[in-house]
Parts: sequence; C-alpha cells; structure tokens
Amino acid sequence: MSFWIWIDGGYSMLPHGKSWRQRFSLWAGRRLATRHRHVHVDPTCRLSPEARIHPRTGEIHIGARTTIAAQAIVQGNVQIGEDCSVQIGTMLIGSGTREKPEGAIRIGNHVRIAPFVQMIAANHRFEDPDVPIGRQGMYQKPIVIEDDVWVAGRVIITAGVTIGRGSVLAAGAVVTRDVPPYSVVGGVPARVIKSRKPATLTAEPTQDLP
Repeated sequence: MSFWIWIDGGYSMLPHGKSWRQRFSLWAGRRLATRHRHVHVDPTCRLSPEARIHPRTGEIHIGARTTIAAQAIVQGNVQIGEDCSVQIGTMLIGSGTREKPEGAIRIGNHVRIAPFVQMIAANHRFEDPDVPIGRQGMYQKPIVIEDDVWVAGRVIITAGVTIGRGSVLAAGAVVTRDVPPYSVVGGVPARVIKSRKPATLTAEPTQDLP
C-alpha cells in the first residue's frame, strides 16, 4: 500500500480537501508538480501526488479548477485549459522544446478525459527498411482538443489530430484523423457515427473522417 493511499483515503480524483489528509495530498500534488521550473499550475487545480507531471524539454500549463488523477502522466509540451479532468492512467505526452513546440498537446476548457486515454504527439519514422526503426528518429505533430470534448476510456488520439469543439469520442476509439465539431465518433479507425448538431454534417452517418 502506498503512502498516499493511506493519506488521501484511496481517491483517484481527490475531492476539494474535505479532510486535513486530503488537503495535504492536494498541497503535495501541486508542490511536486511545480518543483519543475517550467510547470505552471493554477492554485485551484487538484493534482494527485501520484500523477507524473514533468515538462521534459517543454513546458506545461494547467488551468484553473482542473483535476489530474493518480497515475496519470502529463509530460512534455502540454497545455490544459480550465475546468478539465484527466482520469487515472491517462498518458499525455507532448514533444518538441520550449523554443520549438512542434509536438505540443493543447487541450481547451471543460474537457473530460476518461481513464487510460493515450495521446502522444510524435511518431517513429520507419521509411528505410534497412535501418533499425529506433535509429530513424521521430516526427512531431501537435494534438489539439477543443473546448467541451468528452474523451471516453481507452481512446487513442494520434499525432497531428484536431478534435473539434463539443465532440464525443466513444470508448476504445483510435482517432487518426481530424474530427469535425460536435461529432460522435467511434471504432478502429474512428468514424463519424452522428452529429450532436445534425445540420453541421451533410454527409450520411458512419462516414470516414475527412
């Protein structure tokens, strides 16, 4: 049993400091994150001390009233807006540097990210079959999640994808292309199932993403 399970009572998403132990956990979570020079956290955030938050060569910004659960990983160039939640086991890995944030992850306001979601804003190159993949380097592309998006459990969003405002990504979807605003998508690879605002999509349902 970890020290923090004993202190915070076992919550993965800490409540608003109802006990001295929970208040201590929230303080520790923010303190552990901001010990890194390039991590900027609003004082109203709730960060689990068991989250792994590190800027690497980039920069992290986390907006007001956002919650990061235990065992979530937020590393590299990542920007998370206000009133968001990142659940247990989710991995947000931005790439690039502070000077060249070519593989940044940018998440808007009021975004819900369920457990075990994966966003990695870089991919291995593998064009040359005569060179080991590990020696061919990486290419970096940003991931953008606009406001008011729900990303359900175990969704994978690949580098270079933008998720339009108000969209819902069904559990287990693998999203490899941009998603129009207010879409509901699911599947492997993900396809548009319907629109939350039908007038915004003129094509038939269950279409390939653009």
